[in-house]
Amino acid sequence: MDVESLLLTDDGLSFRRPGVGPDVVTRLRRGHWALQGEIDLHGLRREEAREQLAAFVREASRRGARCVRVVHGKGHGSPGRRPVLKAKVQRWLAQCAEVIAFTQASGPQGGAGALIVLLAGSAGR
Repeated sequence: MDVESLLLTDDGLSFRRPGVGPDVVTRLRRGHWALQGEIDLHGLRREEAREQLAAFVREASRRGARCVRVVHGKGHGSPGRRPVLKAKVQRWLAQCAEVIAFTQASGPQGGAGALIVLLAGSAGR
């Protein structure tokens, strides 16, 4: 993963592949694309979460979904009340070839406990 691609903004962390304009992240954050799937990783161990996330992204991409939500949680139920999966999910998503951008969800969409992810269209693969 290219650390330069992870961008800390006023609205939280976001990611975009090289060649993807910043307007894509802005439109993603504003709900330009309708959500076409969701996975909730609450309560999963690290390896379970990684496997389920990878399978979810592959399947969503296979069926042509463009925009999905990944709920990783805020960590309120974790030891020390710190998010366990948040940083890991961001890294894992950045490693998925199908993912072209993601951003922290807006408040109603899960806020700091979720990411909105844009997948490459069929022409992008």
